[in-house]
Amino acid sequence: MSITLSDSAATRVNAFLHNRGKGFGLRLGVRTSGCSGMAYVLEFVDAPEPEDTVFADKGVKVVIDPKSLIYLDGTELDFVKEGLNEGFKFNNPNMKDECGCGESFNV
Repeated sequence: MSITLSDSAATRVNAFLHNRGKGFGLRLGVRTSGCSGMAYVLEFVDAPEPEDTVFADKGVKVVIDPKSLIYLDGTELDFVKEGLNEGFKFNNPNMKDECGCGESFNV
């Protein structure tokens, strides 16, 4: 099982944590939502829960709950800039389809 970050994602997350002034790492997760069934969740974590799995890549700790891990195993988190837009992109090998708006996916 693994979760990785691109160089640009690691730089961005480290900058956010530095500006925030505190934090253990970044939580990645999934929740039921949207027209395709699941949506990604990103949030900062001050302390992991006992049941969480913690991955470390490029100086960033990535925290994932057990239910989300089966959907996110092998995912790379990237940070991309496209024109005036910028944001995190999930390169998830488990994803089978996503909705047209890009807000949700299914496995």
